Amino acid sequence: MDILFLLIPLSVVLVFVILGALWWAVHRGQFDDIEAEGERILHDS
Repeated sequence: MDILFLLIPLSVVLVFVILGALWWAVHRGQFDDIEAEGERILHDS
């Protein structure tokens, strides 16, 4: 039972870290144009 006092706050912190990383990636434009990156490998330059 004592382990729950450790695991529950750690899991909440982990959720906030994951959400923060996702927000950061979206805010920095990581997912703006996903099709262009898929086509870039096909074009020889």
